[in-house]
Amino acid sequence: MTKEENYQGIENQLDLLILGSEFGDDQLKSAMRERLRLRLEQAAEEHRPLRVYTGYDPSAPDLHLGHSITLRKLRQFQDLGHDVTVVVGTMTATIGDTSDRASGRPRKTAAETAAAAQGYGEQCFTILDRERTRVVANGDWLSELTLTDVLGLASNFTVQQFLVRDNYRLRIDRGEPIALHEFFYTLLQGFDAVHLEADVQLGATEQLFNILAGAKLQEAFGQPPCVALTFPILVGTDGIERMSKSRGNYIGLTEAPNEQFGKVMSVSDETMIQWVNLVTDWSHDDVVAFRRQVQSGELHPMQAKKQLAHHLVSLYHGVRAADEAQAAFENTHQRGLRPDNLVEVIVALPLGIVDALVQIGAATSKSAARRLLLGGAVEVNGVQINSDDEIIDSPSLIKVGPRRFYRIAES
Repeated sequence: MTKEENYQGIENQLDLLILGSEFGDDQLKSAMRERLRLRLEQAAEEHRPLRVYTGYDPSAPDLHLGHSITLRKLRQFQDLGHDVTVVVGTMTATIGDTSDRASGRPRKTAAETAAAAQGYGEQCFTILDRERTRVVANGDWLSELTLTDVLGLASNFTVQQFLVRDNYRLRIDRGEPIALHEFFYTLLQGFDAVHLEADVQLGATEQLFNILAGAKLQEAFGQPPCVALTFPILVGTDGIERMSKSRGNYIGLTEAPNEQFGKVMSVSDETMIQWVNLVTDWSHDDVVAFRRQVQSGELHPMQAKKQLAHHLVSLYHGVRAADEAQAAFENTHQRGLRPDNLVEVIVALPLGIVDALVQIGAATSKSAARRLLLGGAVEVNGVQINSDDEIIDSPSLIKVGPRRFYRIAES
């Protein structure tokens, strides 16, 4: 390969890999682009792939569409021949990251994080190539750090560097406490980069401080600082909060096709437009054309959502499953056809949704009913219900999960 061909190949990689990243600062984005260029050139000279990773804390069992943004970028690195690692934060999850929060969060036990982490590897493979992906747990190396080691990590930072972060400053202004252990999250996540000798780390935009802290620790350990690539946070199905299992506004990567399709159909038009840009594998031109057609009225929002829903289900379950999910949605919600497995139940109304789920046999207990609601598994008359305050005061169709239907009639 000539020098000119090598240069062109690096430029093509650079354009693809930087696409979609956000830093909130043009100067920082320019600096990270140049750092990535240098890493690509160095790796080419050394005839080795880049070492690229991202990490997910197992605070809940499911990876969702929000995680797919960085997973898809990892897949691009992978397809270009680079070395890809997914870090499951079995240790960092026990601390709890507050980067995206204006308050503290309860600590999870090691047992809770271990249980949540069990399926992360398999879920990653819905996007990544199983044969070319390394999945590791940071508890394997972080648990071996001594107090002396941790003090050494802490000596590279000042308290002032932490307190300039927006979420900490807001809490101080409100007179709310900041627990000392929260600072250790950044130190331990940063050490992941050192342990992996990372060239590139991916994360959501609120992870930028932690990633740059990792780059600083790498320099302290005599390693070149990694490239930070951060990407937008995906809003959830409610169109307000970030997508999160704990908020019940998520679409899991391994959820059933009918569930995925139905949840996409429930989002607002504005949310649909944002999602198209972040969670599909459509080309830039296709995304621009789709958005133009919706905004001009050429493509009705209902049809647009069907296109998006079909595409997403196809990505994770295949085209046939997407066709079946669309047909099921249209039959149940648009044509009003009676599902084959519909159960007719007579109850006394009005009735709270939690009690209703128990009485009709959809849940074995009130706590189980609340878990169904929190997980976004319940719809009443085609509308997803997440709150246990919902009151049913008239005959209704309740859908639980992808295939259970209950017709409530008043006694």
